[in-house]
Amino acid sequence: MMIHYQVYGLELCSDAPIPGVAPVTSTLPPENLIPVSWGQPLPQRLNHLAPWYVSPTRDLAGLPLLRVWRSSPQESLSPNFYHFRYSEGVDFLVQCRPTWQIWTTWQPPLTLEDAATYLLGPILGFILRLKGLICLHASAVAIGNQAIAFLGSSGAGKSTTAAAFAQQGYPILADDVVVLTPHQPQFLVQPAYPRLRLWSESVQHLYGSPEHLPRIVPSHPTWHKQYLDLTQPGYQFQPNPLPLKAIYHLQPRSDQDHAPYLTSASLRDHLITLVTNTYTNYLLDKPQRQQEFILLHELLKMTLVKKITPHKHPERLPQLLELILADLANLAQKNQ
Repeated sequence: MMIHYQVYGLELCSDAPIPGVAPVTSTLPPENLIPVSWGQPLPQRLNHLAPWYVSPTRDLAGLPLLRVWRSSPQESLSPNFYHFRYSEGVDFLVQCRPTWQIWTTWQPPLTLEDAATYLLGPILGFILRLKGLICLHASAVAIGNQAIAFLGSSGAGKSTTAAAFAQQGYPILADDVVVLTPHQPQFLVQPAYPRLRLWSESVQHLYGSPEHLPRIVPSHPTWHKQYLDLTQPGYQFQPNPLPLKAIYHLQPRSDQDHAPYLTSASLRDHLITLVTNTYTNYLLDKPQRQQEFILLHELLKMTLVKKITPHKHPERLPQLLELILADLANLAQKNQ
């Protein structure tokens, strides 16, 4: 029996349960669903695909972390098949035309949980990029009837800041991938799924013990991230899209006494920030990059963007949240 899920505004029709995502009753016609097939040999279409992308980063065995093949465009149409191969032993075949479909397989000792981590991150992120949507490498929190997002480099504290808001009862919309859809006069943040991913250091700071939360893939020897289940008592997941009000770009942590603090920047700087922090941008071709640039420029017309510098010490995290909430309240007052 097929199981239906809604993630990032997409509806998946899966032949196996997807860990961390709650099933839903289908609301879309069959032609708008994306079927997902798990653990079966990939369809015999791979011999017709040409090399397209090789990750510059390699694993301990010297293999590229990711290789991608695609079918050759014909008659000015986009490729209709993409084959992803991750060095750890997970493969995906993504069909784009005439309908969307995903197949995935993996090598032992990997499991469906390992493959699902890739599906819910870069694979769906890539599909959304092909659909022409903005995907930010960010986390998003619901504040009232609006959303705010946190951008930053790896380890900047995006998920940690979102988790701190979650501890105070604020609903979470998304973590790692924030999908934006145009809805004049603003952009909507699409709900992801009810989990937040955290490094053990963040779990230690937030909960007093690095073992407080379960690992995403307990059997995996190198994936040390843990997850916060937002369906448990005391936490909330925001299941409906919300308009994006503000983006806070997390800067390197400071030990200055006046941290945390906000700073402004030029429109050009903010545009560079957004371009740098879009998701799976390494897989976009030149026309897609140009379209992304146009959409990000439109986003800046509708959304407040500010730089925010946290304090180095985790004890100052509550002050960071207070600063953000005060800034939003001040913005709301100005708009009255």
